[in-house]
Amino acid sequence: MRKFSTKELVNLSLLIALNIVLTRVASIRINIGAVEGIRIGFGSFPIILAGLIFGPAGGGIVGAVGDIVGYYINPAGAYMPLFTLSAALTGIIPPLVLRMTKRQNWNLWELMLAIGIDQIITSVILTPYFLQLAFGIPFFATLPARILSQAINVPLFAVLALRIMKRANILLG
Repeated sequence: MRKFSTKELVNLSLLIALNIVLTRVASIRINIGAVEGIRIGFGSFPIILAGLIFGPAGGGIVGAVGDIVGYYINPAGAYMPLFTLSAALTGIIPPLVLRMTKRQNWNLWELMLAIGIDQIITSVILTPYFLQLAFGIPFFATLPARILSQAINVPLFAVLALRIMKRANILLG
């Protein structure tokens, strides 16, 4: 695992804080029974951005730490390590997919593909599966809303990430 500079750690910390606020405060929660079944929001964007800018290790750290700290700040049920794994994978998968292009300057379609693969794996498949394992919520009960939200989030996240990375010299460099 690579070592992060102090400046990079500060930027990762800011992305963790942004993740917590966007996930725990600025999102719409839909309960299924007594359990939060669907959460619509932009909380995964800081995790994806961390992965794109700081690599898989940075994205995984932002996802895992953001999930753990966010749970202790605003718990919603029992702590489930499986959701922490899913949050970490949200930051790990996009940079790994983009490494296959062997380029540093990605276009919008490459970002949409990488983020789309990531969100299909983590938000559309793993999270409903973990909800079924932990709380007995049927897998297919949350699937339509998750697919619809990701159809909106993936292009939006790709456009935002591309714009931020074009200005990364100013914001993070």
